[in-house]
Amino acid sequence: MDQNLLEYTLRIGDNALILGQRLSEWCGHGPILEQDIALSNIALDHIGQARMLMQYAAEQKGADFTEDKMAFFRDIWEYRNALIVELENGDWAKTICRQFLFDTYNYYFYTALLSSADERLKEIAQKAIKEVSYHAQWSAEWIIRLGDGTEESHQKAQNALNELWEWTGELFEMDAVDEDMISKGIGVDLTQLKKDWNVKVDQILEMATLKRPEDAWMQSGGKQGEHTEYLGYVLAEMQHLPRMYPEANW
Repeated sequence: MDQNLLEYTLRIGDNALILGQRLSEWCGHGPILEQDIALSNIALDHIGQARMLMQYAAEQKGADFTEDKMAFFRDIWEYRNALIVELENGDWAKTICRQFLFDTYNYYFYTALLSSADERLKEIAQKAIKEVSYHAQWSAEWIIRLGDGTEESHQKAQNALNELWEWTGELFEMDAVDEDMISKGIGVDLTQLKKDWNVKVDQILEMATLKRPEDAWMQSGGKQGEHTEYLGYVLAEMQHLPRMYPEANW
């Protein structure tokens, strides 16, 4: 088993799993029915991507591991998602802003993953890229609508952007796992990805009449299993039923 490949797979899969779980909290609470359904579908897209990645991770671990065990029976320090996806949803502006920042990253990440030397990751990227492209377009359109809308929507969007900005730096951090995956032609060069992300984010923020916050100290730790208190609440809700009834079958 290639431990770095497993770690890399979990990082991608955990981002999808935790963000999908977070977005599912909006089901029935969206501002209008159309967007309630849209966000619920986006949550399902992420869960679908997570299933493919969890299944691949389980196969790498072998024995009796399954995608369900990877999702429901790991503890908080075993998760490798970026911290930004585990944060509370907040209001509509904060959720949209988080989606815009992460979706833009995710689009360029999956686009680069299409060239991965790992056939399984490449196949997953091929299946996911249409969904990821839609997510990026949807959240960009919404951040423009909020930023260039009313005085209140503009201020809420700017406040959300200011609050979330310090969580974006972690998306582009490179460590030994990333370097190993790049050297094998499997992983994505986050240095180049950041350049593309910066260009697109600046373009959309200008259209939204929003001010880009200054780069300063950034939050970090998710890749190493160091998380905020929010992830504990997410896992408590997500894992409660399967842990209460581990032998249950549908």
